[in-house]
Amino acid sequence: MATELVMAEAGSKAETVRLQVRVEGLSCASCAARVEKALRAVPGIRQANVNLALGTAELWVDPRSDLEAAVAAVARAGYQLATQEIALAIRGMSCASCVRRIESALRALPGVLEASVNLALARADVRVLADAVTREDLIAAVRSAGYEAAPIEAEGGAAPARAKEGVLAALTLALAAVLTLPLVIQMVARALGLPFHLSPWLELGLATPVQFVAGARFYRRAFEGLRAGTGNMDLLIALGTSAAFGYSLALLWQLGEAAAGHLYFEASAVIVTATLAGKWLEERAKRSAAEAIRRLMALRPEQARVLREGVEIEVPVAEVRVGDIVIVRPGERVPVDGRILDGESEFDEALVTGESMPVRRSAGDPVIAGALNGPGLVRIEALRVGRDTTLARIARLVERAQAGKAPIQRLVDRISGIFVPVVVAIAVLTFAVWWLVAGELEAALVAAVSVLVIACPCALGLATPTALVAGTGAAARAGILIRDIETLERAHAVDTVVFDKTGTLTEGRPDLVDLLPAGLSPEELLQLVASAQQGSEHPLGRATVRAAEERGLPLGRLETFRAVPGQGVEARVGGRIVRIGRPEFVGLVGEGWREQGEKLEKQAKTVVAVAVDDRFAGLLAFADRPRPDAAGAVRELRRRGLLVVLLSGDNRATAEAVAGELGIERVLAPVRPQDKVNAIAELQREGRVVAMVGDGINDAPALATADVGIAMGTGADVALETAGITLARPRPSLVPAALDIARATRRKIWQNLFWASIYNLAGIPLAAFGLLNPAVAGVAMAMSSVSVVTNALTLRGWRPAAVEEVEG
Repeated sequence: MATELVMAEAGSKAETVRLQVRVEGLSCASCAARVEKALRAVPGIRQANVNLALGTAELWVDPRSDLEAAVAAVARAGYQLATQEIALAIRGMSCASCVRRIESALRALPGVLEASVNLALARADVRVLADAVTREDLIAAVRSAGYEAAPIEAEGGAAPARAKEGVLAALTLALAAVLTLPLVIQMVARALGLPFHLSPWLELGLATPVQFVAGARFYRRAFEGLRAGTGNMDLLIALGTSAAFGYSLALLWQLGEAAAGHLYFEASAVIVTATLAGKWLEERAKRSAAEAIRRLMALRPEQARVLREGVEIEVPVAEVRVGDIVIVRPGERVPVDGRILDGESEFDEALVTGESMPVRRSAGDPVIAGALNGPGLVRIEALRVGRDTTLARIARLVERAQAGKAPIQRLVDRISGIFVPVVVAIAVLTFAVWWLVAGELEAALVAAVSVLVIACPCALGLATPTALVAGTGAAARAGILIRDIETLERAHAVDTVVFDKTGTLTEGRPDLVDLLPAGLSPEELLQLVASAQQGSEHPLGRATVRAAEERGLPLGRLETFRAVPGQGVEARVGGRIVRIGRPEFVGLVGEGWREQGEKLEKQAKTVVAVAVDDRFAGLLAFADRPRPDAAGAVRELRRRGLLVVLLSGDNRATAEAVAGELGIERVLAPVRPQDKVNAIAELQREGRVVAMVGDGINDAPALATADVGIAMGTGADVALETAGITLARPRPSLVPAALDIARATRRKIWQNLFWASIYNLAGIPLAAFGLLNPAVAGVAMAMSSVSVVTNALTLRGWRPAAVEEVEG
């Protein structure tokens, strides 16, 4: 660890911490001086020395200083303090107070900027100053708090050990259940007035292994928590069951057989067994909720076949390089993102993008890692490998969303930090009141034990993360990738959805549908226009060339080419000057032809004019068909009471024609790309909460401005880092589905928090007033966590609502 405690200065008793951190962007001595000046101005930093040659800064800081302020100060100076994100798998957590303790231990390390622990995923995500803190330092801090930690990637190799632990937990539960069953039968028989009694000594023999063998984990974890200076759920269980067991043992020692009917061995045994059963069910449910990540990562094959120097060899997928030729046989999964060089097949992408039907791909088409190859053999050029593949990026996105914390969860964590001490205090007070006021030792003990065992910080701690994990996992299976908890919080309030037109509501592949020549034959006009645009990347240019090729027209030699952005192009073809574009750019368009063009625009067609050698030569009309589910998606959004807006760079007549066809009531057109941000901001100034749906690349500024940005991509081209929500398939129907799952997840979080809070607020007073038997309290405590997790798991059954599709 590049930190150490040193004396602040001669004669001072204040401790400071020395940190060595990496600085990015340094190029000269003046850079170093600027960074030093910025760092020294940060409160808590006593001294800062920047080493230009090493690209590092040596800092002497107060142990509790805000290092985020140092990062921000260096950024304002135009440089970066390098940071690193480290993920750890945590073992040994039992409740929300464990989360609080581990986070505190991690944040106390000098150089740690942020630490977030997720109880449902049993993981910690820590952001640190690079080089100042190592992974080993973090693991040591977790261990000092009484828990175990390991790197996330190392957890894959720990699967056999975890499986062994699961088997041991099941066997321990089975032992406890078998030994507790006779005690439960006696308790029920007594309640029903039936003559069934066990010998007190037999009760002791049955309860002792349950208390000290099956319940050993509670003592062990309670002791570890106390050693770290905090309490947890295990402490409450250990105290409550020990009090019931100890009281019964003392009574048996004094009265012998005469103690029958006054013992509470069954209470201690039932509490231990019920808690073990609850934890076992809870672990199974948490694993089920987190299944989305495991299923995604399981899609990537371990090996890949590549051509190296003309020879087909099998290599680990981690060794595949960009540019390698990868061979994928029938029935195998694609190991990398790439492009098909030769061959044809169908690919099942359901587990990656949510697309239910296999997609046919041939030479030139893209394929994505994790897709299952159908009947054909294909050769693929690797374009993205390892962490850069769509599959890996999707997994990281889902993982990041699941590891996030809602603002309400941070409040819950703070409450959990004081929950156990408060409950212990209430139990002590309950015991004192019952004993001193009522004068009944047995009643005092029963009430105090009931208070200890019914209090459950677990349900509170699991309420948010389990719902978040289940909801984002269900969304990912449908091809909806939610970036973070903040997006989910904002999405529930969306009342306006703005769609970009081209490529979002439409196919993004216009076709030439009308050719109206003036003074030339249709073939001659098309040949000239296609020849002028044969090198163009514009969608309309490509559509023109495609139409000429389909008609078998040869293209002439392109001599010069000039594009005027947003207006059109001018080219020389075979000695003739050809101008193509907006009528005002081309000029020479007569009134009759203008009326023709306006008529076509009202039919949702994009019209361009053509002039050859300064003479008007005709009009070309293009149509970009709406996606089959576009009208259904708009209808679903309107049915939910949302305002739907169409945002387009096309002329207003074309945009209104498309809007009318799809049922959109408000149109903003024509809007240039640079003005889309202003259009979104104007809607927000009206008091609307806006979701913007675009392609995630060209619309990036507007997506960032909107309250919720929804990027719609295809396979490997999906813009995962652009928006709060990314749709893995180009289907507008996923937009209402994305808003639905966001709202359902948030609703589930609040349901869980409500019931977990009500359970504790109602249960503890009932126990304190002596209205709950300790055994019943123990069962209720165990079931509270299970009910919260089970409620969250109902999200796993969520599926997007079916939307009617219309083929254009």
